[in-house]
Amino acid sequence: MSKLYIIGIGPGAIEQMTLRAREAIGECDVIVGYKTYVRLIECLASGKEVISLGMTEEIERARKAVELALEGKVVGLVSSGDAGVYGMAGLALEALKERQADTVAVEVVPGVPALCAAASLLGAPLGHDFAAISLSDLLTEWKTIEKRIMAAAESDFIIVLYNPKSGKRTWQLERAREIILGHRPGTTPVGLVTSAYREGEKVVLTDLERMLSHEAGMLTTVIIGNLSTYIHGNKLITPRGYQKKYGPLFPE
Repeated sequence: MSKLYIIGIGPGAIEQMTLRAREAIGECDVIVGYKTYVRLIECLASGKEVISLGMTEEIERARKAVELALEGKVVGLVSSGDAGVYGMAGLALEALKERQADTVAVEVVPGVPALCAAASLLGAPLGHDFAAISLSDLLTEWKTIEKRIMAAAESDFIIVLYNPKSGKRTWQLERAREIILGHRPGTTPVGLVTSAYREGEKVVLTDLERMLSHEAGMLTTVIIGNLSTYIHGNKLITPRGYQKKYGPLFPE
């Protein structure tokens, strides 16, 4: 029976991948994905047909995966992090709908999203309400992105920024910071995590005032704290509010 697995492979390291993701890859005849992500799981894809495509070929990846599944194959469409968080799940399901491929069984396999991987390396920055916003304006108008940043900043959400910079997009992170500084002090803690759980991993603790002095790119996740977030040692912490409601954890 034909089947399409849409697989979130997590941040990159095999040990951070879910057991179900590994099992699903093992059941596939064909693996389709962005070449960088395919390389991350090549040790699990031995003996399988592998189709690697480029960064801007998301539509072609989805089309190819659906067509192969319609041929009766078991296909794994891989996505970094979680396939449903800025990943391939939505596009693949839209492709199935457009192709009227109702005979194809589908399973979306969850993975550890980039924001969770980054948060784990920083400490506990997502202990309260947060908003995740991509700064890529390739598919979303910048004026819409600005409105979302403004709303999150005004509401004191912890803000997670995906895709902060690329070779062609160099000013969006600076503009996002400018908007947020209108609602938070420059001392607001910020964490930047690049290539979480991959070769070249880099973790930086800084603040809103100085964040632009650190490198950021497409493999960087930026987490900007709310008004309660603080740095203790080498950890970024956002309290949930237990001490405020119930008092000290270790009362005298």
